[in-house]
Amino acid sequence: MTPDQLRQLMDEVAAGGTTPDAALARLARFPVEELPFATVDHARGLLQGQQEVVFCEGKTAEQVVGICAALAESSGTFLATRADPGVQERLVSRFPRATANALGRTVWLTPEPRPAPTGRGTLLVVTAGTADLPVAEEAAVVAEALGNRVARLTDVGVAGIHRLLRKSESLREAAVVIVVAGMDGALPSVVGGLVKAPVIAVPTSVGYGASFSGLSALLAMLNSCAAGVTVVNIDNGFGAAAAASRINQS
Repeated sequence: MTPDQLRQLMDEVAAGGTTPDAALARLARFPVEELPFATVDHARGLLQGQQEVVFCEGKTAEQVVGICAALAESSGTFLATRADPGVQERLVSRFPRATANALGRTVWLTPEPRPAPTGRGTLLVVTAGTADLPVAEEAAVVAEALGNRVARLTDVGVAGIHRLLRKSESLREAAVVIVVAGMDGALPSVVGGLVKAPVIAVPTSVGYGASFSGLSALLAMLNSCAAGVTVVNIDNGFGAAAAASRINQS
């Protein structure tokens, strides 16, 4: 439950549109709901400003559907990440309004009505190469679900730096920039040298053997000499989007 949803419920009770008993029934799952396989955190939206997100890896399809159903019943929305095709199919079958992003491996049940984006400005997701798109799409969908206006800039890595420089206006206009790159992980340093906005770097596990499944990119980003670049874990598009959203909405 988000602060806005709780405030709306209180307003309905104050105006006489909802009885106290009905309001208590809607709050029955608050702050947590005990399932046989999970403790669903319905208070996280109030505490952190961001509802609990379901990480699907390591969970059965039945467990994912059960957790998402509890979140949907309480708040009207859920977001699932790292959902394989089978889990995506199960969720969309159970919740026809949900949208699956096959590339980003996400499933998002948008609230109705869908709130307008908030925050200081646009959150820009920049991708070095097409192979980095799965992580970039995870970041973009998560950022949208967290209430941000999101733009994408794809395949503008340092192998052809002129592609990035052609989009310098988009870079300058962004409130926060997420840069997703594998291989040598050089793109965040370049972007960090061009913009005044916070830059969140996401190393990906894309690359040949000496990239060590993203470790080389991670170390390169951690050693960036560009000011204002921070780094999340390898392939962690979710973590980048969560941090960027807090910056954009603070």
